[in-house]
Amino acid sequence: MELSYQILLAFCMDLLIGDPRGYPHPVRIIGHIARHLEKITRKIFSATTIAGAVTTGTVVCGTFICTWGLLTELRSIHPMAETAASIFLIYTCISARSLYDESRPVFSHLKNGHTSLARTSLARIVGRDTENLNDKDISRATVETIAESTVDGIIAPLFYAFLGGAPLALAYKAVNTLDSMFGYRNDTYINFGRIPARLDDAANWIPARLGGLFMATAAVLCGFNGKRSWQTVRRDGAKHLSPNAGIPEAAMAGALGIQLGGSSFYGKHKVEKPYIGVAANEISAIDIIHSHKIMFASAILSLAVLLLFRSLMESI
Repeated sequence: MELSYQILLAFCMDLLIGDPRGYPHPVRIIGHIARHLEKITRKIFSATTIAGAVTTGTVVCGTFICTWGLLTELRSIHPMAETAASIFLIYTCISARSLYDESRPVFSHLKNGHTSLARTSLARIVGRDTENLNDKDISRATVETIAESTVDGIIAPLFYAFLGGAPLALAYKAVNTLDSMFGYRNDTYINFGRIPARLDDAANWIPARLGGLFMATAAVLCGFNGKRSWQTVRRDGAKHLSPNAGIPEAAMAGALGIQLGGSSFYGKHKVEKPYIGVAANEISAIDIIHSHKIMFASAILSLAVLLLFRSLMESI
């Protein structure tokens, strides 16, 4: 089966079943291995930057090689075995449904006036402290997470799947996982996490910019302000501390006419993030639902464009 059809089936699987709890998800396995390697490399190398680089290189390259080797071995058994495994592995890299499933309860709790429950649900999907957030702060944090995850949880995995199938898609997820584990600016990881953070920035550079375009277009399709979305990307997309995260946040903020960013606490440390977007509308829980619409529309649009592009390349 052609790779394009495999990715299409994997995408449909994600929409239908999401991320069931309890099964051995490859990303969880990658994280488990990375944590053990961290302990080993920190003992071997006195320079923590080198320890982080060795851990990153081993995990990312190992993920690619193991995935490629598994698919090659399955192909020797039967082509259908390779195809089935490829579809499953690509499916595990896409997280549109799980992003919706994890963020929808935040809206439900806010709608019902259960702020404390909304904080608890939010804490499952963000790294910031949530115990003192009010309803507006909770809505803002949720929308920011949906915007960023539209790129690194959907558009980027699709992009790398189309470029190199399951091996490259999983290698990307390994990079993304290492950044989420080690990419912190604290005493423990400021040096160890430098390489995974920079590698994640590089891996997301093109997907983030495609994401800004897809999300602005999706805003139009969903009845929001696509022109303002793209204008906000161009004006505010580079304001974020990350070279990539500001782009989808700006696209979402412009589409909805809200302002994202501001102060947040991470492990009791206050972080001042630049404001992104103009507050034409006051942010509220309904913006979580609006961001879901843009997220799903962006996912389908990116899939369609990448399918078309690969089809054109194969016909040349």
